[in-house]
Amino acid sequence: MADMTYNLLGLLVLILWIFAIVDCAKSNNPNKVVWIIVILLVPLLGSILYFLFGRK
Repeated sequence: MADMTYNLLGLLVLILWIFAIVDCAKSNNPNKVVWIIVILLVPLLGSILYFLFGRK
């Protein structure tokens, strides 16, 4: 049961990470490159920070 929970959480983090990268790449944000680097280097935290502060 615990393995399934961790697999599901990992899948959700992966989906959030991919969605953040695609959304950032399509945006007109002037700091697009910086945000993509942050999202790639710190996947979960970077994705959350992008959706809270970087998305316009």
